[in-house]
Amino acid sequence: MTDVRPATAADLDAIVEIHRVAFGRDAEADLVRRLVAAGRASISLVAVDEEDTVVGHVLFSPVTIEEGDDGKSLGLAPVAVHPDHQRQGIGHDLVEEGIGACFVQDARAVFVLGSPAYYTQFGFAKASAHDLRDAYEGGNAFQVLPLTIDGLTGYRGRVDYAPEFAAEGL
Repeated sequence: MTDVRPATAADLDAIVEIHRVAFGRDAEADLVRRLVAAGRASISLVAVDEEDTVVGHVLFSPVTIEEGDDGKSLGLAPVAVHPDHQRQGIGHDLVEEGIGACFVQDARAVFVLGSPAYYTQFGFAKASAHDLRDAYEGGNAFQVLPLTIDGLTGYRGRVDYAPEFAAEGL
């Protein structure tokens, strides 16, 4: 049984380690550190077990949109669950709770570059269908979830994640 709660500064080392072991490299762990240090962790949630040990993490940070940017959209990345706790629905819970937190923060849309087979269950759809593209040429893997009645009205062009994503290794 796990709970999802907002991450605290005291969780950072555990969060970094979760990303390191889940991805088997340092890139995502370093990205989390850079986003937190730059104050760009708009939403950061952890999944904790019964002993309050961090077993998963999700982070949302601001994105910029080439046309129509109003500062109200976020990018979902990265998300990780410790390998010992994978395939138990923890990642699903983190993403679901994170999207709920985006609503609370009055975000207008959430973008993700990930598996369409996984993220469509949350309502994500191809961003290219809305004349939106990413710098990574993610194709169908670049997806968007509108969160407001205005949806994606006025949004067009390239969507850029925070500058911290441009570092080598990602």
